[in-house]
Amino acid sequence: MRDLAVTLKKAFHIASPGRPGPVLVDIPKDVTRAQCRFEYPKTVSMRSYNPVTRGHQGQIKKALGLILTAERPMIYAGGGVVLAEASEELNRFAELLDFPVTTTLMGLGGYRSSERKWVGMPGMHGTYEANMAMQHCDVLIGIGSRFDDRVIGNPKHFAQNPRKIIHLDIDPSSISKRVRVDVPIVGDVRETLREMIALLEQTLAAGQKTNAAAVANWWKQIDEWRGRNCLKYRSSDEVIKPQSVVQKLWEITDGDAFVTSDVGQHQMWAAQYYPFDKPRRWINSGGLGTMGVGLPFAMGALLANPGAKVACITGEGSIQMNIQELSTCKQYNLPVKIVNLNNGYLGMVRQWQQIEYGSRYSQSYVDALPDFVALAQAYGHVGIRVERPKDVEPALRDAFGKYKDRLVFLDFITDKTENVWPMVQGGKGLTEMLLGSEDL
Repeated sequence: MRDLAVTLKKAFHIASPGRPGPVLVDIPKDVTRAQCRFEYPKTVSMRSYNPVTRGHQGQIKKALGLILTAERPMIYAGGGVVLAEASEELNRFAELLDFPVTTTLMGLGGYRSSERKWVGMPGMHGTYEANMAMQHCDVLIGIGSRFDDRVIGNPKHFAQNPRKIIHLDIDPSSISKRVRVDVPIVGDVRETLREMIALLEQTLAAGQKTNAAAVANWWKQIDEWRGRNCLKYRSSDEVIKPQSVVQKLWEITDGDAFVTSDVGQHQMWAAQYYPFDKPRRWINSGGLGTMGVGLPFAMGALLANPGAKVACITGEGSIQMNIQELSTCKQYNLPVKIVNLNNGYLGMVRQWQQIEYGSRYSQSYVDALPDFVALAQAYGHVGIRVERPKDVEPALRDAFGKYKDRLVFLDFITDKTENVWPMVQGGKGLTEMLLGSEDL
């Protein structure tokens, strides 16, 4: 019982430094019902948990040597950049090198998407240019990333092309876990990037340069891949395209909103069509698949940033998981804007059933939907149903203008057959992308 205070302090110590994450403290009932005098420690030390924060100088120099001689370099940044508050350092690092940058789903906003050097998101629903560059680079610089299956696809396919891999991460267990790494650097992303930047600036000032001619040719190849315009979709005057809703949301909010999402097609469309220039503006659960988190995430974002523009991009399946929180929003006056991309399906499940199972649909359609407008109004909020493409922009402008101090539930009735492209199927390699229905 007297150990509870120091145990909780240890739990917070483990949860915060290093790679942050949850810690379970199991407290028996006899402890919770007892009383005792205690002192909560100001600090705690644990021999078993002492994360390394400073990268090894020898490894940093070795990495810099590879970087300066690279002909086809690639910076691959993940959520660790956002967690480490290292966005400024990453942008400076890329600026000094003029290397292409790709950021994972959890790393969006860690590097400015408005920069020419950003080639989009990699992986299962990443851009053609990002995936091709990841596969064909000769030096890959992984920063705060995990090389997970949603990013690199089939590890055997990824390993087919020889390349040197530099991997900087606070968590040593993430290094060489799925791919063999040539230069491992264990350390805090922000502190280690600062050291790398300082050494790089000294090296460049001394006259040593990157392989500029080769990198210029590499950029020509990347721009050729960009020319495929893999995120292009067929617009329509008859039916609302979900991609156009996200693009219009970006336009109306000046790209400066806090955007949350649930799980599925709408999550991917939000990541693809709402470019982020700042970290911690994109809040989602990644690959955890936690339907229902979008609205609570948006509520938290607004409570932490009063007066900010906050949009929850969701689907008609996910929003119903925690729709009762509309009551909490009313109680605490949280004017979240809910962008419901309503296609009447569990969209990502339907997409996989179409592609993998010959369009044999099972339990992926939703025929028992509520009237979301009436439901929102019943909770005391504003509900708007949008069925025509020409009404998308006026509805969004009303939500963020006329009704800026109210929660607005925007129920967009979208194309039922729209899929998320590009797509790398399970077990396939990064370059084996489906770019549209014509590839089926």
